Amino acid sequence: MSTTRSKSKMIRRAKPVVTADAAPEPDLRAAQKLVLALMAIPGRSGEEKQVCDFIIDQLRKAGAPAAAIRTDQAHRHTPLDGQVGNLVLRLPGTIRGPRRLLMAHMDTVPLCVGSKPTVKGKTVRSAVPTGLGADDRAGCAVTLTAACEILRRKLPHPPLVFLWPVQEEIGLFGARHANLALLGQPKLAFNWDGGSAEKLTIGATGAYRLQIVVTGLASHAGGAPEQGVSAIAIAGLAIAELQRNGWLGDVRKGEQRGTSTIGVIAGGAATNVVTDRVELKAEARSHDPKFRQVIRDAIIKAFETAAGEVRSITGICGKAVTESRLDYESFKLAEDEPAIRAAEAAVRATGGEPFHFVSNGGLDANWLSARGIPTVTLGCGQMNPHMITEQLNLDVFHHACRIALRLATGTE
Repeated sequence: MSTTRSKSKMIRRAKPVVTADAAPEPDLRAAQKLVLALMAIPGRSGEEKQVCDFIIDQLRKAGAPAAAIRTDQAHRHTPLDGQVGNLVLRLPGTIRGPRRLLMAHMDTVPLCVGSKPTVKGKTVRSAVPTGLGADDRAGCAVTLTAACEILRRKLPHPPLVFLWPVQEEIGLFGARHANLALLGQPKLAFNWDGGSAEKLTIGATGAYRLQIVVTGLASHAGGAPEQGVSAIAIAGLAIAELQRNGWLGDVRKGEQRGTSTIGVIAGGAATNVVTDRVELKAEARSHDPKFRQVIRDAIIKAFETAAGEVRSITGICGKAVTESRLDYESFKLAEDEPAIRAAEAAVRATGGEPFHFVSNGGLDANWLSARGIPTVTLGCGQMNPHMITEQLNLDVFHHACRIALRLATGTE
């Protein structure tokens, strides 16, 4: 799941499974082997080829025709020079029904490179001080398990498409640039990416990403500091002003809500030089598009104002230039959306009680929903993502595998 404070840590332990005679049960031992293997594969954003090759190999061994497996060119349209595009498996239906899409992103954050998944009881952690990579290799394993079960056992199913996007963690770029023609116009779409198997994320916030370049004037910091304009001083003033006026962190203005952060700051090369350039990266989020823009504008104004306040002895001031882009728009699905109803039924059929959730972070579902494919996101047991304390609850992961197979076969 894309970096956010709102990656839910809510995990509900799976309840006893109630399986109808007509509903297939996945091979949970095989599913567990898959997730352990996937979490051990390096594959941060832009470097997903090894993960992609592993999934393709598993699909081919399960009986997927080569022609059913495709990759698109999404990575050619992203800021990173990625190794591979989104992976797609498309299967014609053996029973009537609208096409269904099951998806989970392949990339992890850099902290997860080198993960050594180790099982202790019903929990998986990394044996070394890295992230585990359950975000979102657990989702990959859930969807891959459903695909392989259908292929190996020749289970009846409606028309299906499986999607494993790239570069989710750095801005949802795989979903944003997915080739929709390869997906075959699915009518029900399900994404697996974090938290309880019973949690149905039906909406999420939108976000702007900002890159700020502050320029000043270099001079000797010991011999003539008054001749310089410190870019660091400008950035410091701007950040202090934003913090003082409530525009950083949890942003609350009356009834309006949002969040913002300055996550990256870089500049300077020596202590004896007045720094003439600083680069910063920031973001602004809100479910309300208008208020999100207000937060963004407050950040831009703070830096421009600070740049005019820091001057050399001769009156030269600094400059702040900001480039911003919409990373993803917020969305919220209608309560009667068919994908929500199907997900609710699948959760109940496997012994759980579904609950709805609206996320303060971005999901691949943001872009699919914006592009005409309403998508509900379900959890699969990840906890503490983007941390070295990340773990996977195997009971919840197994529950998610059962739910996914029901949704893929239409037996919810």
